[in-house]
Amino acid sequence: MVNIVVLWGRVSRKPEERILPSGDRLAVLDLTVPGEGGPDRPARSASVPLAWFDAPAWALELGAGAELVVAGQVRRRFFRGGAGLQSRTEVLVDAAAPARRPARVAEILRRAARRVDAASGQLEARGVT
Repeated sequence: MVNIVVLWGRVSRKPEERILPSGDRLAVLDLTVPGEGGPDRPARSASVPLAWFDAPAWALELGAGAELVVAGQVRRRFFRGGAGLQSRTEVLVDAAAPARRPARVAEILRRAARRVDAASGQLEARGVT
């Protein structure tokens, strides 16, 4: 099984750093990614919440509008809020780079492609094509 997400978009608000009760550092930010339209439907952008444990300092300095490439995993977490049990679906960042860093972006994309290829091989071994 595989859970891989690759996003290329623009930061829609300045990242915030949170210190969790465990002491872990978590950066939270939103990435707006363009949607693809078609002959019968307009393109619609999507805002994707990101969670990034131990994000590097440069990530916290990103401003709204910065172009970012992210590889990670989709996760849904549950928590108690004022209205009872709530959930949030977000992308847990494994690696990211500003789009202006083409060598780093290429490495992130190569790693993600290797993971997809490995998953594809597992499907082929099960006879799924």
